[in-house]
Amino acid sequence: MNDDKRTRKNLWMFPLGTIGRDMIYALFNNFILTYVLFTRSLTAAQLSAITTIMVCARVFDAFNDPIMGNIIERTRTRFGKFKPWLVIGILLTSVVVYVAFNSTLQGWDFVILFGVVYFMYSITFTMHDISYWGMVAALGSDEDTRNRFTSRATLFAGIGTTAASVLIPLLTTGAYAIGGNTQTAYGRVALFTAILAPLLLCFTIFGVQENRDDMGKKAPPISFKKIITTVTQNDQLLWIALIFLIQQISNGIIAGGIGSTYIYLDFGYRGGLYSLFTMVGMAATAFLMIFYPAISRKVPRKKLMNVMMVIAGIGYALLLLCGLTMRQSTLKFWLVATGYMLSNFGQYCFYLIMMISIINTVEYNEYCHGERDEAIIASLRPFLTKLASAIVAALTSITYLIFGVTAYTNQISALEQQASQGLLEEAAKLDQIDQVLAQVQHSQTRGLLILMSVLPFVLMLISHLLYAKRYKLDEQEYKRICDEVAKRKAAA
Repeated sequence: MNDDKRTRKNLWMFPLGTIGRDMIYALFNNFILTYVLFTRSLTAAQLSAITTIMVCARVFDAFNDPIMGNIIERTRTRFGKFKPWLVIGILLTSVVVYVAFNSTLQGWDFVILFGVVYFMYSITFTMHDISYWGMVAALGSDEDTRNRFTSRATLFAGIGTTAASVLIPLLTTGAYAIGGNTQTAYGRVALFTAILAPLLLCFTIFGVQENRDDMGKKAPPISFKKIITTVTQNDQLLWIALIFLIQQISNGIIAGGIGSTYIYLDFGYRGGLYSLFTMVGMAATAFLMIFYPAISRKVPRKKLMNVMMVIAGIGYALLLLCGLTMRQSTLKFWLVATGYMLSNFGQYCFYLIMMISIINTVEYNEYCHGERDEAIIASLRPFLTKLASAIVAALTSITYLIFGVTAYTNQISALEQQASQGLLEEAAKLDQIDQVLAQVQHSQTRGLLILMSVLPFVLMLISHLLYAKRYKLDEQEYKRICDEVAKRKAAA
């Protein structure tokens, strides 16, 4: 098969595989804390323990990523170095996620199970996540091809994430909850995604042909020193790592749980409301998912970031001002959702730019040190995403404790448990939940709103300023480096 035909095939088979993966990721990372809050009655000590587990597991997961990248880089099989880990990782992840959402344990017994499951998820998801994104560098070396693969993969990942983010609240909270209660609903959603994710990843496993030239080279031993030196000796990788970490913290604050809690407390316990909020918020990103490759050919990355910073700033201002000054109404909801859409549009473009910026340090590493180390460098993206999610999880739980969120969620959880046991009719449950939410103070919802608008904007601005000043691999410099590497290979 010639290169053009193989690339066209890969451009479909590779991204199709990530839809289910990202549905599982969204279910576990974005909704696990919401699931816990609304299905378990937690003491402050138990919530603190769960928060500690989440933070420790995500930090462990983050540091495990470069190790997994190093293992993948040194894997030698007839199926390549990526695909064996795709298979092992997705199957184990599906089992872990099913168990996570299908337990009826309460109290400290649940906390112990939560800890075991969370650390297991950290290990199993890393196996296929590092493999999947590490494959991008083996699908094409020129920047335009990588832009196409990255934007196409993030488009399909966005489809999976958006589908999960829209459907999960709708099907697990309020009148449309599967089975009439949140516990049953999450269990069935977990079963569905645990089956779907491996099936869809088969497109990548069986349909993608990656470059396997390095399979003929002897695999050096796994080395922690190699991981450290690859990262620390690449100054551009270090800077983009810091910048991406800050941006991911900024981007994760709303989606990490604070956004859904704010919507439920301020607008009502209706899963469809948060689904609508999410749908509107992600609507504009579909444009970038489709047209980013064309835009990137016309507009330099740093110039594009200037535009997106302004758009996101307008969005966060709209979100904050309308949320603070308007009475609860349909108009207020739509304006708040529109603010989220604009801010998310800017954040998502930053994400795409930084994805490319991280991958482009592969050629910079080859230029400086003679080695590509694709999997190790690719492992930095999920490493940083998970490290950021650990920080977001800590911020979220601290916010809940400061603003007394569990005083209301514990009452809702008790009502959900009664409904799951058949002791309370669905209509009566929803009516009593409305009475609980009527007790929420304006100061509490305003506190959540300020945190989910001001803090993300400040962090996004910091990442933007650092990128403009410290990241030097713009389009012209990257091309020069690739040309120089090609000359060296031709002369060898």
